[in-house]
Amino acid sequence: MNLLPSLRYLLALQEHKHFGRAAQACHITQPALSNAIRALEREFDVVIVKRDRNFAGLTPQGELVLASAKLMLHEHANLLQELQSDTLTPRGPVRIGAVPTAVPIAARFAAMLHARHNGIQPVVLSLSSSELERGLEDLSIDMALGYSDRMRVQERKLRVWPQYTEHYFLLRRAAQPNSKGLQIAKPLPWKEAANLQLCLLTPEMHNRTIVDAAFTAAGVRVIPAIETNSIMTMMLSVMAGDVCSVLPGALVDTVRTYKALEALPLTGPEVKTRIGFISHALARPSRALEAALALAQDGAWLRHAAAHSGLLAV
Repeated sequence: MNLLPSLRYLLALQEHKHFGRAAQACHITQPALSNAIRALEREFDVVIVKRDRNFAGLTPQGELVLASAKLMLHEHANLLQELQSDTLTPRGPVRIGAVPTAVPIAARFAAMLHARHNGIQPVVLSLSSSELERGLEDLSIDMALGYSDRMRVQERKLRVWPQYTEHYFLLRRAAQPNSKGLQIAKPLPWKEAANLQLCLLTPEMHNRTIVDAAFTAAGVRVIPAIETNSIMTMMLSVMAGDVCSVLPGALVDTVRTYKALEALPLTGPEVKTRIGFISHALARPSRALEAALALAQDGAWLRHAAAHSGLLAV
């Protein structure tokens, strides 16, 4: 039995919850995948998969095999990176997940990481907070950029590197275009923003939870004119329509060159949300991940991130 491919097939089966789809994802036939799982069961002399007419989950012993499989495949990937890297040049991929509102900062981080270490291939993924949590737990991502206060760090065995603090703005079309680009206007109370036609993220997004809590603290309840799970839709709805949107500074920064827009800092309450890089505390980092974590703590990078997020300089 070829152990590593069989362990990958087990991970695919757990992810897709279906023998046929897992086999397709692994580019093998369904009988080949089933035979590999049975070979694992013979190897460890336990039943790994609950079988009905379809995949019915893993047995308790199967969950133990799955947890070990994740670590073994993680260590295998680390070894490959070690063998492909020299003393001064880390090589290989770093998978970076980011909540949608932090993707612009993750993109800047990836660009700076590659510029410093051109042997590293950053992979930037836009993921929900719950997807980041699962990705860190099952080692399918190397680091996450998200809401560090949400992550139950000790319980989940995670480490946090603080990056910046989110502040929130109302983004709308300006009464008069500004030749210098987007205007940072006077602050606006959340209570007044509630009277406007708003495009907000859908309720399952953690950012929407933060925004709704701010409106509640201001004593108002909002029914959005438009809801979406797409950041691009939020921003384009302001540019092309007659609605406003509530966005953190990192997203407002991406439209700083748009002369027809203005952003108003939201106050009463003043909402501050800490954003950090998070990684697994127990799994041994690869050479590429070590380089990424070093950059996450670098003063030049932190100043760059602060300049493109938070309250934004006028």
